[in-house]
Amino acid sequence: MENIAVFCGSSVGDKPLYYNIAYALGEFLASQKIGLVYGAAKIGIMGAVAKGALDNAGKVIGVIPEFLTDKEVVHTNLSELIVLDTMHQRKAKMNDLADAFIVLPGGFGTLEEFFEVLTWAQLGLHSKPIGILNTNGYYDHISLMIQKMVDEGFLNIKNRNMVLISDDIGDLFGKLISYKAPVVKKWLNSSNS
Repeated sequence: MENIAVFCGSSVGDKPLYYNIAYALGEFLASQKIGLVYGAAKIGIMGAVAKGALDNAGKVIGVIPEFLTDKEVVHTNLSELIVLDTMHQRKAKMNDLADAFIVLPGGFGTLEEFFEVLTWAQLGLHSKPIGILNTNGYYDHISLMIQKMVDEGFLNIKNRNMVLISDDIGDLFGKLISYKAPVVKKWLNSSNS
């Protein structure tokens, strides 16, 4: 595994543990010689994960659309900075660069990034592992909602199992490494068009 993309907030949240776990994840990626691909900000949880990697001689690639370069306060000491035109290009580039994804706490943008790469996996556009680092139970309700989708017949259990969840960095990394993409009969076919 060469690079992992991390989706997370440009805010730090109300509890120091969110910053601390983000920093620890960056530190861990550097220790494993895995590059960090992230949203290029030097503030919030984004800044923490980058700092953790950079403080430990890790490779950090930031990807950001031009219009956010002022709002998200771009980190200027990255291994590589990629500036694109749109949010869609940002997500596509992060997907291209990443071998796996980890989701940390964040807001709407973090959820949108998570669900987009998850949908791409469900559609067979990639087979990369997607993990949630569920610090302080932050994503418990998302996990319950995903299970509700299965329970109500809107989501195949094999697709639900594409979401790897742990509150421990090492455990989550082990799940990412051992992940095998499910083979699910495609629901998109000519008879359903």
